[in-house]
Amino acid sequence: MRTSPSLAALLAAVLSAAAHGQSAAYNPYADSQEAMIAPIAADGTIQWGTFYKSAKLQQAYERLWNLGACRGSNKAITTPVAENKLVIDRLPEAEFRGIVQAASGQLAGGMMAFVEGADAASHAEPLVAQFHPAGVTRFVVRGQAPAAILAQGMIVRLRAEVDARGRGTEPVDAFEIVTPPPGFEPDDVQAGRNGVIVGTVVSLKRDMLSLRVDAGRIRRITLPLAADAVATLDASQIELVSAGDAIEVKGRLWTGDGALGAGIVFVSDVLVTKQPLAHSDAGEAPSPKTVGAR
Repeated sequence: MRTSPSLAALLAAVLSAAAHGQSAAYNPYADSQEAMIAPIAADGTIQWGTFYKSAKLQQAYERLWNLGACRGSNKAITTPVAENKLVIDRLPEAEFRGIVQAASGQLAGGMMAFVEGADAASHAEPLVAQFHPAGVTRFVVRGQAPAAILAQGMIVRLRAEVDARGRGTEPVDAFEIVTPPPGFEPDDVQAGRNGVIVGTVVSLKRDMLSLRVDAGRIRRITLPLAADAVATLDASQIELVSAGDAIEVKGRLWTGDGALGAGIVFVSDVLVTKQPLAHSDAGEAPSPKTVGAR
């Protein structure tokens, strides 16, 4: 998706730092000298653990600890380290609503920048929604979009009839982009029968959609898409989010040291709603882009 240069740089820098931290055995949410807490408590509550206001300070301390140069006796070292810690779960939960300005990453550790209120053109400094690094943030994106939003690897659900070779003859004008639950197994595709097909996008070249179905004898599906085909979304993929979408989040806000933008919201629940398609958009949708063509 498109982002403004400043927001894109902000999100890219933070994600890069997080990736470096993980590869260097630094976790911004848990001290390696402390027991890791489970990401979800017995009552279903999402648990975050510790956030470090300065990753640089914590990394320096952990290097000293691993070298055996510090074992908690030097107050000049341990006091700043203790003050650098923020126990996220002690922050109160609150709800926020606004408009997305930028998004980056995946469900595990991804981020979204948004401004509160309904003004997409607001010049207010954005809040940054931080997804849990264990991928347990409850996230859904809903609404409608032109078929051009499709990308290789997405999972779609649609109704169509195909022959024994998996080829459909009638153009598909509506389908859903979904995120099936763990362990989901699609139904077999039966030739000559109009039925529901759940498959993974292999390619989309001009107006021909190719799917892979992981069940039954017919594993490869090829379907023509109507020029005005519309996708209905009910998925958990950050790449489906666009600037201007409405967002509702529930999470714990931190605006002190180490916060991003106007504040970082450690989110437990996120709902993104696509802007409604204008009538002209639905009737004159752009031709589907080429995706994963071989």
